[in-house]
Amino acid sequence: MKKKIREHIKRQIALFFAFCLCLSSFSITSVYAEPEETTTGPDYMAEAEARKSQSIQSNQIISWPQGPAIGAEGAILMEANTGAILYAKNIDEKLYPASTTKILTTLVAMDHVEDLQEMVKFSHNAVFSIERDSSNMGMDEGQSITVEQCLYGILVYSANEVCNAIAEHIAGSTEAYVELMNQKAAELGCTNSHFVTTNGLHDTEHYTTPRDLATIGCAFFNNDLLAKISGTAHYYIGPTPTQPDDIDLYTHNQLTKGTYSYEGYIGGKTGFTSDARQTLVSCAERNGIKLVCVIMKEESPNQFTDTMALFDYGFQNFQKVNVAEHEKDYIIHDEDMYHIENNIFYQSESVVSIDEESAVILPNTAVFEDLEGTLSYENLSEGCFAHILYNYNGQLVGRAKILLNAEDDSAGFMSNSEKQKRVIFINMKYVLTILVIVVTALVILTLLISYYQSYNFTRRRRFTIKGVKNRHRRR
Repeated sequence: MKKKIREHIKRQIALFFAFCLCLSSFSITSVYAEPEETTTGPDYMAEAEARKSQSIQSNQIISWPQGPAIGAEGAILMEANTGAILYAKNIDEKLYPASTTKILTTLVAMDHVEDLQEMVKFSHNAVFSIERDSSNMGMDEGQSITVEQCLYGILVYSANEVCNAIAEHIAGSTEAYVELMNQKAAELGCTNSHFVTTNGLHDTEHYTTPRDLATIGCAFFNNDLLAKISGTAHYYIGPTPTQPDDIDLYTHNQLTKGTYSYEGYIGGKTGFTSDARQTLVSCAERNGIKLVCVIMKEESPNQFTDTMALFDYGFQNFQKVNVAEHEKDYIIHDEDMYHIENNIFYQSESVVSIDEESAVILPNTAVFEDLEGTLSYENLSEGCFAHILYNYNGQLVGRAKILLNAEDDSAGFMSNSEKQKRVIFINMKYVLTILVIVVTALVILTLLISYYQSYNFTRRRRFTIKGVKNRHRRR
């Protein structure tokens, strides 16, 4: 009897362990903002290591600070306010952005949404058109959350179905929304990008470049709300009549959640697919310099360490210089020209001035006088008469706005203190050149006229003398 009891117990124990084994074979996982690699294949790591020997474009610029060698296929460090490119590695190579696409998705949303509390309803297509194992936050067909909650779902948790839902809410379909995304990219100045999806799920025709993605990133991080959301580590969505669940959104961006801490860090967006590898767009600001860093096709966790290395490179090797305080070649002060008590235009102040907020980003070893400035009349904003484009050894480092002043300041773009410091902006080299040409032309013209008149006078005199002699002979 005891033997049967022991055998029964053994069978029960065996069944229990078999049951546990079955449970362990099913992994119960959370849906992450990005599919994270716990291990990286040796081939991928070897490829990343080999990429460290690739040429760095910015290192070829004369007297430019030498940037670090990194394993990313493409990388760029851009100053957000000036557009100056401080570090460049394969910045025009077409690469897959993965979920960093979502910075453009949300940027377009901010352009078209009037109220962040608008309700976004999830259609069957929005929920079920994404891959089953791709990043999502578990929204069901027919449920609704606000636009603001959608933005957090997209940027904190990288939820793919939420991208589709907000696209349908704004444009009626994901296809129509993608058209808006491509239009926005073109407006920002992107020239080598083509977007096919709202969320960055892989498509061979869905690509961008580090330069274009940084350009989008500058616009993204200049939007205060989007920058704030992209720097949020945790966000909670409570149950409502239109959505019954407690939803906790945790970022897996290791810069945002503090695994890697960086002074001045603002926010960022990660991305990963097996084709794109690791991608990351990040922003940090110190001492008035706002840097946007893009890393494309890297291996984890090097997308984060690469970003910090490039931020360090930027903040340690470059300085921000105010143009209005240093520009001397192009300006003439009011007391030097045009400023009289009662002029014919009935104005008592200058016609144009340099925007006092305009700045350039220079290597620490350079000075403002090392720059070459040229005038441009393209892409002018309201109240802006022209731009001065500043180059350092052929590299664009910033621009200054030449503002067209109004007596009553109807455009509203200047404060009273700015009005007191106005200067007239003139390129004296061009003015002197034109004056020399005009004076030379007048001198030559005067000489020609004198010569012509003298020649005609001599001919008339000869003819007159000859006529008098002929008359005398006839007599």
